[in-house]
Amino acid sequence: MSEFFTAGSLSRRHFLQVGSMGLAGGLSFAQRCEIEARTVQKVSQKSVVMIYLPGGPTQFETFDPKPDAPSEIRGSYSPIQSKVPGIHYCELLPQLSAIADKFSIVRTLVGMENRHESFQCYTGRAGGRTEDGEPAGGWPSFGSIVSQLLGPGKNGMIPYVDAAPRMAYNPYNNNGSHLQGNPSWPGFTGYKHVPFTLEGEVKSDLVLNGIDLSRFEERRSLLEAFKSSQKKIEVAGIDDFQNQAFQMLTSGGFAEAMDLEQEPQSIRDRYGALQKTDPSFGGAPQSPEHFILARRLIEAGVRCVSMAFGAWDWHANREGSIEYLSKKYLPVFDQALAVFLQDLDERGLLEQTTVIVWGEFGRTPRINAKGGRDHWPGTQSVLMAGGGLQGGRIVGQTDRVGGVPLDRPVHVQEIFATLFNNLGIDTLSAQITDLSGRPRYLVDENRRPVRELY
Repeated sequence: MSEFFTAGSLSRRHFLQVGSMGLAGGLSFAQRCEIEARTVQKVSQKSVVMIYLPGGPTQFETFDPKPDAPSEIRGSYSPIQSKVPGIHYCELLPQLSAIADKFSIVRTLVGMENRHESFQCYTGRAGGRTEDGEPAGGWPSFGSIVSQLLGPGKNGMIPYVDAAPRMAYNPYNNNGSHLQGNPSWPGFTGYKHVPFTLEGEVKSDLVLNGIDLSRFEERRSLLEAFKSSQKKIEVAGIDDFQNQAFQMLTSGGFAEAMDLEQEPQSIRDRYGALQKTDPSFGGAPQSPEHFILARRLIEAGVRCVSMAFGAWDWHANREGSIEYLSKKYLPVFDQALAVFLQDLDERGLLEQTTVIVWGEFGRTPRINAKGGRDHWPGTQSVLMAGGGLQGGRIVGQTDRVGGVPLDRPVHVQEIFATLFNNLGIDTLSAQITDLSGRPRYLVDENRRPVRELY
């Protein structure tokens, strides 16, 4: 079994949250940085990139086409043969189909609620409502648990970064917001383990305790501004390790990772151009540069990167029918994701990086009267790649109309067990302690990794 770290491990990653330094209690920021400086990792590490598709993508027009179903179920588009014999995807995904050997699809995911909340994707659980039985402080996200158990990434890098743009519909953001009930934020791992959040565009609108970090060329003046604010943030002096930690943000690998101007234009062109989504969705733009940013953050040593791509709540009550929306948005998704997976593979990163692509639920088998598909938590398709997973596989089969698993339902907690396993964390043993002092396992009911993916 892979080596893992328990909640009692010495290394605990400091957290720098936009608008909050998270320095209260426990070791000082300087002490934590000093510990990390003495335990810098010199080898490559396992990482996870979680790509959230806000609104719940359609499985029929992507990875689970139903060509033999009636027209009101199969939709307007036909399947095409992928690179892997016997596996077919929607004709609007030709680039992904051409590299189908680099990823696998779980077609029978279950365990999600009918809630437009990114929280389900980031934690694997429902939250916010009394009936959810959340512990005090709320469930922590996957990246928060990784941050607590494994600490900083290589070279002392921040372990958990949310690279999603700010979205107008708040429950889509990675901030523990819900449709109903109390926010589940920061989760019982605490503020120091929530993601370092890049809000808005990649290099702008990033604020740390009121200090504008959008102009990276003014690093020294920013450091002086940070020092002058030491009383406000209740830090007893700026020593070498605090200076080092701040420099990691403003002049180290983190700042360089966020500087997309360093990317050759040919690579940026290869990923494709930005396509805005209709504002009425409240989701994310289709920004291929965010895939580049995710790759650069992984290269810099971040353990877990989350991002959001597009707006997928395709009822046909906004912008157009599912036929129109699929034709407009799926080609951009197809190109950006396919190039991302190829880019990781070409750089030798895919074997070390687990990629998961999913939304909060699937879509109804039957197209509604307006020409769209409604919410459907009965099943959905999930793309997984890298990190030691085998490509070119299909896990589970849905029924003739794509509504429920015909065989091998895969619970969302099995997906999380797979992600933890790929980072070397044994979910049968590893535990974290909630705010009441109760040790908790990372997944429920002894769920195990999806064996068919290995």
